[in-house]
Amino acid sequence: MLSITRRSALGLMGATAGSLILPRMAFSQGKRPSVTIAVQKITNNNTLDIWNEQSNVGERIFFPNFWEGLILRDWMGSQGPVPGLATEWKRIDDKTLELKLRQGVKFHNGDELTSDDVVFSFSAQRLFGDTQPAGGKTIFADEHKPTTAKELPASVPGIGRRLWPALAGVEAVDKYTVRFHNATPDITLEGRLYAFGSQIANRRAWDEAATYADWARKPVTTGPYMVGEYKPDVSLTLVAFDEYWGGRPPLEEIRFVEVPEVSSRVNGLLSGEYDFACDLPPDQIGAVRAASGFEVQGSTILNHRISVFNVQNPVLADPLVRRAMTHSIDRQAIVDALWAGQTVVPDGLQFSSYGDMFIKDWKAPEYNPQLAQDLLKQAGYKGDPIPFRLLNNYYTNQTANGQVMVEMWKQVGLNVEIEMKENWGQIHDPSGVKGVRDWSASANINDPVTPMVAQFGPNGEVQQKKDWTNAEANELSVVLETSTDPALRKKAFARMLEICEREDPVYQVLHQNAVFTGMKSSLKWKAAPAFAMDFRASNWTM
Repeated sequence: MLSITRRSALGLMGATAGSLILPRMAFSQGKRPSVTIAVQKITNNNTLDIWNEQSNVGERIFFPNFWEGLILRDWMGSQGPVPGLATEWKRIDDKTLELKLRQGVKFHNGDELTSDDVVFSFSAQRLFGDTQPAGGKTIFADEHKPTTAKELPASVPGIGRRLWPALAGVEAVDKYTVRFHNATPDITLEGRLYAFGSQIANRRAWDEAATYADWARKPVTTGPYMVGEYKPDVSLTLVAFDEYWGGRPPLEEIRFVEVPEVSSRVNGLLSGEYDFACDLPPDQIGAVRAASGFEVQGSTILNHRISVFNVQNPVLADPLVRRAMTHSIDRQAIVDALWAGQTVVPDGLQFSSYGDMFIKDWKAPEYNPQLAQDLLKQAGYKGDPIPFRLLNNYYTNQTANGQVMVEMWKQVGLNVEIEMKENWGQIHDPSGVKGVRDWSASANINDPVTPMVAQFGPNGEVQQKKDWTNAEANELSVVLETSTDPALRKKAFARMLEICEREDPVYQVLHQNAVFTGMKSSLKWKAAPAFAMDFRASNWTM
């Protein structure tokens, strides 16, 4: 079984440490190679903005090849913090963090990275809109609808405050020094800087763009590769940026091609059309490995597959019904049948990377059909249908997993009906009756603020979409975000697990996610324990 256990510190202490189509270059002596990667989806909303495209598929194309932050995530190792566009950082107090920028870093347009770009990247104009630095509040997209083509999409200010609930502002101390000022104490500031979203954009490129859409299709960043051509829903070509501060990129081009069907990705790989095929289910691994000249790399990652309940549904408004649904699922049977044992059932919505914040005696709700039937009887459930909005294998094994769960629910008397949808907009469409939907939850930093607070707290997507809310859980979210007492924070997290998984279920954990990538064996590349694909010089040799 391929699996990993990642433990790393929060990083709380200071550290030093649309152009013409570009031709695909051949693998020939004297030229850098190019690669073509078949993916299930490039982005969900047809932009390359890290704040607008908060997704698993976005992680694959954004990191670490395109977007970079002041602190980087150690993608090929512990998944913890390492120096990036900042070479060192230190705490001024429990609300203030100072960072020294790496000098000489160039953006893709030739500009040098300075503190002005950092200030802009966390500004109201770029991120927060008119929101205020205070946690514990749900920010709805309807409150921030743009009135001009240059303004932020309606969802972005709320997403920004999801990761930075109390950031009051960023100060340019000098050309290469910045200070982050928080309105409340926060021991996770360093972690938030290497999380998905906190990467740095070029200010001049934003100012020069006619519209937000123009900018978001070709953001100017500092990464080793820059946008060559982007065809939404078709392909994305990244090209080498030879002035990259980390050294000359090893590839001429990286071309991501959207290939929704697994069989087509596998066939294209084996025929030589693609160099990599992503998101292979375990039942396809043997076929790829059996073909001469091909291999499969992969592992479990810091992401759990979950299902989410909508309590506006009159049936699911009763927590007894939701509890029954969680006890109806045989998670280990799903892991054995659909994943060939190559992943695990996690201990609830938490990750070993949390270190001392991990709740060791906690488990996901047990598989207990009799208990599920008893709970349904107590709830007076009469067999009313519960819709299950489902995408076609956006997640690996998603459709098969959904079908298995429906059968398990049926065995205890639950009438769950699958409704196939084409995209996330249809999944979240407020019209009609919602019920259950699929999702996943990632540990973007090594602390339970992600994903527990980030996804299910007062400003998480679940509450922004009006799926569920819980007053006590929201109060505990503020404790996790603002307290500097480790024992108090751990107690708050443990109580949130009880509420969200047992008492008033908002989700059910299914299994830890695993990523498997088919590739040509001739390529000297290693898979990261993440969705991200690292094509920097340190992970590519000829």
